[in-house]
Amino acid sequence: MSITQDIVAKLWGLCHVLRDDGITYHQYVTELTYLLFLKMLKETGQEEKTLPVGYRWNNLVGEADNAKKHEFYRSLLVHLGSHGPTRVRAIFANAATALRQPKNLAKLISDIDQLDWYDAKKEGLGDLYEGLLQKNADEKKSGAGQYFTPRPLIDCMVELLKPKAGERVQDPALGTGGFLIAADKYVKARTDDLFTLKEREQEFQRREAFYGMELVQDTHRLALMNAMLHGIETEWVLGDTLSPDGATLPKADVILTNPPFGTKKGGGQPTRDDFTYATSNKQLCFVQHIYRGLKPGGRAAVVLPDNVLFEDGVGVDVRRDLMEKCDLHTILRLPTGIFYAQGVKTNVLFFSRGEKDKANTKAVWLFDLRTNTPQFGKRTPLTRDHFKDFETAFGADPLGKSKRKDQGEEGRFRKFSREEIAKRSDNLDITWLRDENATNSAVLPSPDEIAARITARLRTALNEMEELKAAFGGQTS
Repeated sequence: MSITQDIVAKLWGLCHVLRDDGITYHQYVTELTYLLFLKMLKETGQEEKTLPVGYRWNNLVGEADNAKKHEFYRSLLVHLGSHGPTRVRAIFANAATALRQPKNLAKLISDIDQLDWYDAKKEGLGDLYEGLLQKNADEKKSGAGQYFTPRPLIDCMVELLKPKAGERVQDPALGTGGFLIAADKYVKARTDDLFTLKEREQEFQRREAFYGMELVQDTHRLALMNAMLHGIETEWVLGDTLSPDGATLPKADVILTNPPFGTKKGGGQPTRDDFTYATSNKQLCFVQHIYRGLKPGGRAAVVLPDNVLFEDGVGVDVRRDLMEKCDLHTILRLPTGIFYAQGVKTNVLFFSRGEKDKANTKAVWLFDLRTNTPQFGKRTPLTRDHFKDFETAFGADPLGKSKRKDQGEEGRFRKFSREEIAKRSDNLDITWLRDENATNSAVLPSPDEIAARITARLRTALNEMEELKAAFGGQTS
């Protein structure tokens, strides 16, 4: 076990001490973010230029009385939320401790102080923090797995899109920043940690190349901490991409994202006025943001649930518009168990924006990594090796233009022309492999999948009724 893995295990083990304090896993990671921020600034010698005098790590450690330590910690959180550099204020914005017992805070501070930070710095503090975020996502009780994209999937998507130095990379549903961190690592690995770039180009990579927006403040502060520890200085924005805020994000060369599932809170429509197709379905709104947010020739890889492929009404309009404006060249049908929400089945859509806005999609290639694939979870963890066949079939061209071979009805990779898709009423929910676990010759969806589809269609119908009601001023008859 590496030093980093050892520290992650020790830090995660401390969360069990806090059970009697009523602390959830997500609250624990947030609490660790506050404390680790202070500790890591001390370890990296950045305290003097970053934190106000009297509100640093040694001030916490030096207070011997546990009750006074707890009281000082609470005042420190408030103070740092309004003093110091922009990123410090953002990380501590509206911060409050969930720790109620002073002895638990004292133990956390003491144990963090005694860890092997010298070797941890050599291995990379960013990897340490990402390890904690991964632990949180792996713990089903935290609920984080519903939005945390598995690292093997992120790495696969980044590898296929091949972000380059000088390109702008956006994630409009930022989460904890995993896609942008991975894209940054990809570029650094190919530029000798940016040393092969000119000074102005290095500054662009650190301050402008990677940007995004996150709606939830607690998640936003985790993303800022993640960025800081990986040397990314872009001010990632706290805001709603589906509001006018989202329209302010600069056009991107590359978009990598996993938008939140479901409908807009309260069933209302987004407040963006630049969407052609109004709907309360978050995924359909994000799809519109993404293909509108790409520069001509820009490319995207987006995780989306099955309902985006088959939903009627506005869903058909959005898919058709996407295939007109972009080359939707590849769809990866993901296996089950990647995300923890019951019954949700997901895909990755790969597309590139055309130079013109008409007839860009000539054919769509589908890779079925779902049928006759084990359900993933703690017993069967997802690894990068599971994507090898898909990556080979996709090819080396990030625009999906590599030479490809249709593997036929018995294979996982198939090509469907734009004309064939049009005959299906632009429904992209295409399957052809027979499920070997099926009890008869008919390939029937699982009960979870049937329930998810029924729920999606009912939700669409209810939202359309609400929209009609609102259009007629609330009249129901």
